[in-house]
This record gives sequence, structure tokens and C-alpha cells, in this order.
Amino acid sequence: MNQNIKKIEVSLVASPVRSGFQDATRKVETVGLCIVEVTTDQGLTGIGVTYHEVGGEAIKSLIDGYYAPKLVGRSPFETEVIWEELFHYARGVGRKGLAFCALSAVDIALWDLKGKILGMPLYRLMGGTKRNIPIYASGGWTSYSDEELVEEAVEMVARGYRAIKLKVGVNGGRDIQADVRRCRKVREAIGSDIEFMVDANNAFHAADAVRLANRLREYEISMFEEPVFADDIPGLAKFAASTDIPLGTGEHEYTKYGVRDLLLGHAVDYLQTDITRCGGFTEMLKIAALSQAWNIALAPHAMEYIHMHIAGAMSNTVFLERLFLFEDITGRVFKGAPLPVNGILEIPDKPGLGLELDKEFIMEQNKN
Repeated sequence: MNQNIKKIEVSLVASPVRSGFQDATRKVETVGLCIVEVTTDQGLTGIGVTYHEVGGEAIKSLIDGYYAPKLVGRSPFETEVIWEELFHYARGVGRKGLAFCALSAVDIALWDLKGKILGMPLYRLMGGTKRNIPIYASGGWTSYSDEELVEEAVEMVARGYRAIKLKVGVNGGRDIQADVRRCRKVREAIGSDIEFMVDANNAFHAADAVRLANRLREYEISMFEEPVFADDIPGLAKFAASTDIPLGTGEHEYTKYGVRDLLLGHAVDYLQTDITRCGGFTEMLKIAALSQAWNIALAPHAMEYIHMHIAGAMSNTVFLERLFLFEDITGRVFKGAPLPVNGILEIPDKPGLGLELDKEFIMEQNKN
């Protein structure tokens, strides 16, 4: 059990997306992952990941040049101590954003190592139990035509998903009528038994978001995600107070402090914090405790292979998200990762994260 960290390696993998692919507020040009491998002096390796869409090279540089030297020779079990040290080391330049993505990936790798050293899946290490986790399908971009949007929604249902999430905010949120029309067509196509959520990606001012939400009520929308700018807590609170459609937000909060402010501001119903951004498992455990203290549903953003363990440990986790956009890259990075069956994901009963990297693919991506 007495193993110390010997080396840290960082790799970037990416996959281009089709031209014109966008949500309400940004064009998506690339999807990818920044992968951290932390190896001990006894040859065990823990893996961590974060996003590599924008700024992946900066994340890699930060870990290689600044975080990694502080890890060598340390015990991977010192997750709390290491987290605090790295947080304060970069606090002047990185209390959110890329520096926190880097910290998250490192922390995830350390937790994976702890599980492997102990021979325990992370959900067990965190006090959870093996459970089947509901997964919803996520996609439906604003760049789609009405026909393409409906086609993807129908495909999601055909693949066994009982809950789906699609984008609203056509033309940057300036065409509410189009959003209403598109949601009507989707609901008519999927029927009344499928749970239907929408995501505006920060597109609206609060009043317009409320106006759209109230026009969508008849289509039984079960969650409206990020209707306004993620940092606009008063705007989120105004939305929550003005419609009975539950409010999802939190994927852009990077610490327990941001989540605390959402909760105090009555600005969230489904908390969507992302382990690969918010500070890894070390910080996510504290965030999850806050969500339980406020009796708020936990519904982490994307990265279902990482979040399945927190879902196994935290009873207030209601579902996880599978982004269709990431299916190709995650399928290449991880060998034999579990796939949802009829909208249910089974946590693998393997040590740590229970994930295996496809080293050949990663080496090919990083050979230059």
C-alpha cells in the first residue's frame, strides 16, 4: 500500500466535428480529452481526464510544468493535502477555468490510483453500492434543421433512452418562435412517455427565458438547463421563481463556493456540477454534500464514465448525461467501457474508475 508517485504523463486527444455544428452561443469545432496518467514507483497507473475543446495545450503545459513536479515522491492517498496545495499554488490565476480543469484531471487520477491500490471501485471507496444508473441522451444542436432535430430525437428513443435533452436558443436566442416550433415537433415525434429536457447554453436574458419556458410547458419539459448566463445567479433565481419547469445549472461552477452561492440564491433545482471541471472527486464530494444539505437533485454534466462512481455513492444523483457529440472520442480513448442499455448504465466492478485506456490510439494522437 506504501506507494509513491514516480511520474506524470499528459496526453491530448481530439476529434473534429462537422462544419457548422453549434449550440445557441458557440460553434463547436473540436471535441477531445486531456488525459493524465500518474504512475507509482510500483508500476500502478491512475488516469484522470478533463475537456480538450479549447485550451488543451495550456492545461497540458500547466500540469507538466507546474503541478507534476509537486507530485513526484508523494503518496497518492494525500488527495486532500495535494488538492489544497495545488489550489493555493494557482489561486492567483486559476480559481476557475483551465487551471481548475488541470487540477480536476490530476485529482481524478489520484483517486483512480487509490482505488487500484486498494483493489476497490471508487463508488465503494466512497461508501456507495453497485447500482444501475439512468442515463439520458443529449444532443439536438441549434444548427440542425427541424427535420434533423426530430430525426436525432427519434434515434435516441430507438436506442432505448427514456429521457432526452435537446438544444434551444435558435439564432442566439433571438427566435423564440422557432424554439417553440421545434420542441412541439420533437414532442409529437417521441410521444408523451419520453422525458424531454432542453438546454439553452446561456442564451437568454431572464425575462425571455421565462417567456420561452412558459410557452413550452404544454410539451412537458422536465428540465430547462442554463437558460441565462451561468454566472447570473439573480437571473437564474428569477427564472426559477417564474416558471414551474425545473432549473438545471452548475456545469460551469468550479468550486464548492460557486455551488454554495447557487444554493443560497435559490438558483438551481438540478445541480449539474462536472467532476472534470469542479476540482475532481475531492471537491465533488463536498459539493455533493452541499446538494444533500439543500435537498437538491444531483445530475452531473456529461462524462458519465467518471460520474458513474459519484452516482453510485450519492443517493440524490438522479441521472447522468451521455453526450452524443462525445461518443466517438470516448469510444476511442477507453477500451471496453460500459455502454448504456435501454437508458441504464451498469458501473463496472473493477478497481478505481474501472476504465482502460487505448494506449495505441493515444500514442498515435501524440506521436508528433
